Amino acid sequence: MGRATIKSGSINLLNTIIGAGILAMPYGLKSNGVLFGCILIIWSSLTSSFGLYLQNKVAKYTNQRDHCSYFSLAQLTYPKLSIVFDSAISIKCFGVGVSYLVVIGDLMPKIMESLNVTNHILMHRNFWISIFMILIVVPLSYLKKLDSLKYTSILALFSVGYLICLVLQHYFTEKVQHKHIDWFGPISIKSTLSSFPIFVFAYTCHQNMFAIINELKPNDQDGSQTRQSNLIIRNAISIACISYLIVGIFGYLTFGNIVNSNIITMYSKDSISSLIGRLCIVIMVSLSYPLQCHPCRGSINHVIHFIIHGVSDIKKRQNNQNNHNHGYSSLNSDIESLNSISEMSIQDESFISTTPMEGAQDTDGHDPIIVPLTTKKFYIITTTILILSYIVAITVTNLAHVLAFVGSTGSTSISFILPGLFGYLLIKSDQPLTNLERFCKFGGLFLAIWGFLVMIVCLSATIFLGTTH
Repeated sequence: MGRATIKSGSINLLNTIIGAGILAMPYGLKSNGVLFGCILIIWSSLTSSFGLYLQNKVAKYTNQRDHCSYFSLAQLTYPKLSIVFDSAISIKCFGVGVSYLVVIGDLMPKIMESLNVTNHILMHRNFWISIFMILIVVPLSYLKKLDSLKYTSILALFSVGYLICLVLQHYFTEKVQHKHIDWFGPISIKSTLSSFPIFVFAYTCHQNMFAIINELKPNDQDGSQTRQSNLIIRNAISIACISYLIVGIFGYLTFGNIVNSNIITMYSKDSISSLIGRLCIVIMVSLSYPLQCHPCRGSINHVIHFIIHGVSDIKKRQNNQNNHNHGYSSLNSDIESLNSISEMSIQDESFISTTPMEGAQDTDGHDPIIVPLTTKKFYIITTTILILSYIVAITVTNLAHVLAFVGSTGSTSISFILPGLFGYLLIKSDQPLTNLERFCKFGGLFLAIWGFLVMIVCLSATIFLGTTH
C-alpha cells in the first residue's frame, strides 16, 4: 500500500509543523532575549524530533511499520487508556482545524479593507469561511492518503517562504527608531513561562508521523522504512527550526521590544508586500486543515471502535495475557471478535487503509488488531468533522483559551508523553539491549517525564498568566 517517498513525507510533515505559530516567534524572542530564545527554539526541536524518532523506533521494534498507530501501540501497553489517547488526539486536531478556519474569517475582511472594498458581504467573516470551506478545505479533506496532500503542502510551504522573505526584506529596509533589544535573557520567569508554549507547540506534528511511516515502501534506493522515516524527521525538523530562527531573530531585531504576538500586523496595511503576506497566511492555514482532519478522522474511528468493542476486547486480552510468560500479549482474540465484521466490510466496501487504522501485529506473530474503516464510515466521519468545524468556526470568534488548554494536554500527550511511554514500555528489558535500545528506552522515560513537566507549566501559564498562544 505504500507509495509515499522521502520527499513527499518531508513536505507533509513540514507543513504539519509550520503553521500560523511561526508569526509569534519574534514575540517569543522578545520575552526571552535573543540568545535564550534561540536556545528554546533549538531545544524544542530536539525534544520534538526525539519523540518522532521514538515513534519510528517503536514501529520497527514491535514489527508494526505497516499498520502502526497510537491505538495499536496502546493495545500493547495500556489498552484501557487507548480511548483516552485517541480522544485527546481527535480533540486536539479538531481544535487546531477550527482555529485555521477562524484565522481565515479574521484575516480575509482585513485584506478586503486594505483593498478598499466596501461590499458588505465581502467584509463578513462567515462569507470567507464558507468560500474557503467549499473551494479548498472540503475537497482536500476527502483525500484518502496523506501522500495525496504533498502538492498542496508544497503550495503552503511557498507561502511560508514568502513570509520569511517578507521578514528579511523589512529588516533590511525598515528603520524603527528607539528600539530596544535584549540580546541574552532570560528576561523574567513570568515572561519565559508565558511564552514557553510558543516554542513547545511549534513542532507538533506527531499525529501524522505514523501515517507517513505506514505509507512508505522499502526500496533499494532509499532503504528501509525506518531509514526513510529518520531522513524525513531530520529534513522536516531542521527546516522548521531554521525557519523559526530566521523569522524570530530578524522579526525581533526589526521592531525590538515593541513587537507583538503576530509579526504580520506590525507591517503597514497599505503595503502590497504585507497584503500578499496576509493572503499567504490564509492560503497556508486553509491548505493545512486537511493535515489535521486526517489524524482526527483516524482517532475518531478508533474511539468508535473502542466504545463498541473495547470492553470485551480488553477482557479477552487480559485472559490471554495470563497464558503467556513472555513477549507481548496475544491478540488472536481481537481477530476472532472482529473477523466477521472486517471480512464483510472488506468484501462489501472498499477498505480505507491509509490512515493508520489497521492495527498492529506484535513480535510474537499474533494476528493484527483490525479496526475497519469502510468507505461509508470514512465519508460519514469526514463529513461530521467538516460540518462541526464549520459550525464552531462561524459561531465562536475567539478560541484562544480553549485551544490553550487543548494544546497543553493534547499536544503534550502526542508529542512527548505517549512516544516516551511507548519507547520505555515496549522496548523489553528482560533481554540484553543494545546501546541504542537502552538509549531509546531510558530516553523515552526522560521524554515522558519532560512531557508531564511541560503539561504542568503550560496549563499553569494558561490558568494563571492568561497565555493563549
